[in-house]
Amino acid sequence: MTTASAVKINNVEEQAIKAKRAAKTLSVLTTEEKNEALYTVAEALEAGYESILAANKADLANGREKGFEEAYMDRLSLSKERVFEFAEGLRQVAELPDPNGDVMSGWTLDNGLKVEEVRVPLGVIGMIYEARPNVTADAAGLALKSGNAIVLKGGSSALNSNQAIVEIIHEALGKTKIPKNAVQFIATADREATKQLFTMKEHIDVLIPRGGASLIKAVVENATVPVLETGVGNCHIYVDKEADPEKAINILINAKTDRPAVCNAAETLIVHEAWLDQHNELLAEALKSHGITVHGDDSAAAALPDVVPAAENDWANEYLSLDLAVKTVNSLEQAIDHIDQYGTKHSEAIITENGETAKKFMQLADAAALYHNASTRFTDGGALGFGAEIGISTQKLHARGPMGLPALTTRKYLMSGNGQIR
Repeated sequence: MTTASAVKINNVEEQAIKAKRAAKTLSVLTTEEKNEALYTVAEALEAGYESILAANKADLANGREKGFEEAYMDRLSLSKERVFEFAEGLRQVAELPDPNGDVMSGWTLDNGLKVEEVRVPLGVIGMIYEARPNVTADAAGLALKSGNAIVLKGGSSALNSNQAIVEIIHEALGKTKIPKNAVQFIATADREATKQLFTMKEHIDVLIPRGGASLIKAVVENATVPVLETGVGNCHIYVDKEADPEKAINILINAKTDRPAVCNAAETLIVHEAWLDQHNELLAEALKSHGITVHGDDSAAAALPDVVPAAENDWANEYLSLDLAVKTVNSLEQAIDHIDQYGTKHSEAIITENGETAKKFMQLADAAALYHNASTRFTDGGALGFGAEIGISTQKLHARGPMGLPALTTRKYLMSGNGQIR
């Protein structure tokens, strides 16, 4: 007797097989054919936004019923503007250079054998993510433009929204040269189906998890398929003793409050004691006016009002809310030590007017993205000109930082000879 769970898992394997076949077709399409498909999908998403929002409304109702936190609901929520934003992101991806076929290097051996190192698609990407319906469109667009098929497994909380988006993508791809099977969506909340993706080495070339720490840990620890690891964002703003006060506060407030629930929002302010002594009233006013709750050490509590005493877990916490940990230091070295201990290698910033201090910070801080006198909110594929991103890699192999089109390719060595033998 076949169980319902077994049927779902078998369906997942069938979807992966379809994706692999579609990847062959996709890999030989021209850049123009892929771009035309992305434009078609973008138009279809905008035309069908009402059906997407109706599906999202059901997901939001389920979220409220289950008592999801505000930050989670923000990531889950869609609007007409957000739908049009990810549709526009597809157009931006279409306008970017196609990395496939790029000759990365080439040389000729002494025997006349010609060697070329050429970019090619990864093949089939397995994408596992949580409550971000926009990822469905972003990931599909980046995969298709880079010549990859993709198997999407979104979180159960966004199941209705994701299904509505994929249905529109499939209908639009039916009018293009890209086979609709190049985008697969696993429409089940069954955890066994997700686990099945972890071990499909014969069909899936790489897994990309995007979400909270527990999801990423589960994929990294259990997958036999190679993983492109993304990471959570415990991002720091270090305000040096030579920081311009207006600049420092504007950057901090933007990094903390623009969208508190995203991974590039600041979670910890590291502040030099000399700067805090001089500008504590200005900082306190800014924090209070923006409704920010401070979890601070003893020195922060002495300088700022209404400080919640910081516990050890506050230094490692990705709040995803209007909470901010505040750590005081008396040197750049102490700031770096704190980042090394608690950072997640995502995004770190220094605010200072001293160029040498900034240079030293950039050299010593270990993160995918580093900023001098700018907000961490720019660690984003769209903001950095990638059109969109499939995730932000905090690892050091293959790809690091916002992963756009080049990160979704690998390489082949192509040799051309005239009868050479060894």
